Amino acid sequence: MYKFSTYLMRVFVYAFMTILLIVTIIPIWILIVNATRSTLQIQQGLGFFPSVHTLANYRILIGRGLNLPRGFANSLFLSITSTVVVVYFGLLTAYGIAAYNFPGKKIFYNSILVLVMIPMQLSIIGFYQYMSRLGLTDSYIPLIIPGIASAGAVFFFKQYLDSIIIHDLIDAARIDGAGEFTIFNMIMLPIAAPGAFTMGIFAFVASWNNFFTPFILITSLKKYTLPMLIQTLRGDVYRTEYGSIYLGLAITIVPVLIIYALFSKYIIQGIAMGAVKD
Repeated sequence: MYKFSTYLMRVFVYAFMTILLIVTIIPIWILIVNATRSTLQIQQGLGFFPSVHTLANYRILIGRGLNLPRGFANSLFLSITSTVVVVYFGLLTAYGIAAYNFPGKKIFYNSILVLVMIPMQLSIIGFYQYMSRLGLTDSYIPLIIPGIASAGAVFFFKQYLDSIIIHDLIDAARIDGAGEFTIFNMIMLPIAAPGAFTMGIFAFVASWNNFFTPFILITSLKKYTLPMLIQTLRGDVYRTEYGSIYLGLAITIVPVLIIYALFSKYIIQGIAMGAVKD
């Protein structure tokens, strides 16, 4: 009876995971298929098999004067720089909370938890006005520097460090004469590498897919990110080329798929280690 129930549970789990896989794969597959179809075919209905209009859609993209390599480079630059800022300073802040005791520590951390629950859309008007007064609109600076104060990253790293931090190791490094930044850079960063990679993936994908904030701040076409360039195709007065739009969207997800393929093991490792409490 026990073996039968175990087998039944295993079948249920595999069936459930298969359903999740199908639900995840189908939208991506439809996106790839539509990237190979013409606008007329897309308007006629849903299709599950690739067509032969990929080159035609690409010619439309190029013919509209869209500098896709520039947009790709802009998105890559923003994603890499913002990821580095979010990961390093988020981990540094979380390390300060986890490793030190200071007055107001609990209030400070609770304030971070409150910030995690506030969506960016609620503060975008004030943020834009502030950046405008500083003369930082149409610049990448307001898209990168605020990552220093990423509440979500601090919250994630705080939970992660609570499970892996070794205070005796920190004290031993201090006895050996190491400074606080040396301890963080040479000891804590390597130890927290799985968690840093995990948050790095999330931060990279979030920055790469971010359309709302750059759309509010960036006005120069040469500074447009890849999602912004693809969105301009919908502004055609005469006809919306859905095939080329889908092709552009398919291009935008390639780096995300590569990042997940290369570093997905760190997501599992980082979350698993962060879930273990001593």
